[in-house]
Amino acid sequence: MNQLIIDLEITTDVTGPLATIAEFLAADQKPTAVFIDSDEDIESIKEFVATLSVIALNFPAFLDGRSYSSANLLRRVYGYKAELRAVGDIRIDQLEQMVRCGFNAFQLADGQNVEQGLERLKGFSFSYQPAFNREPLFRARAS
Repeated sequence: MNQLIIDLEITTDVTGPLATIAEFLAADQKPTAVFIDSDEDIESIKEFVATLSVIALNFPAFLDGRSYSSANLLRRVYGYKAELRAVGDIRIDQLEQMVRCGFNAFQLADGQNVEQGLERLKGFSFSYQPAFNREPLFRARAS
């Protein structure tokens, strides 16, 4: 089983298999966990996001950032509140930006140290630009 970082804690993945969008849409009884590749349209599941406990967005390559936009849409536009997991070629250096886009769970790529990833995430408490879940530093100082 894979180790994950979820809400700033290291845990073991017990989710089980994730349905693809095609499997999800075809199912009469909808699964509660779905895998979305970076080239798939998240609009096709927007009416179901409140019923999902896990949405895993794939980053097939370090240079493919389309899932950042999908994460932002899921959180800001569709109001998704549950686990938003980054999977695929996930590097420690990407984690802070992923949090800023709305991810709260991470399955790191092979060769990446999950403990180091957690420490990196805990190292950032402020940012200078607005993010999904934080006020920028200048607003925090003003209050």
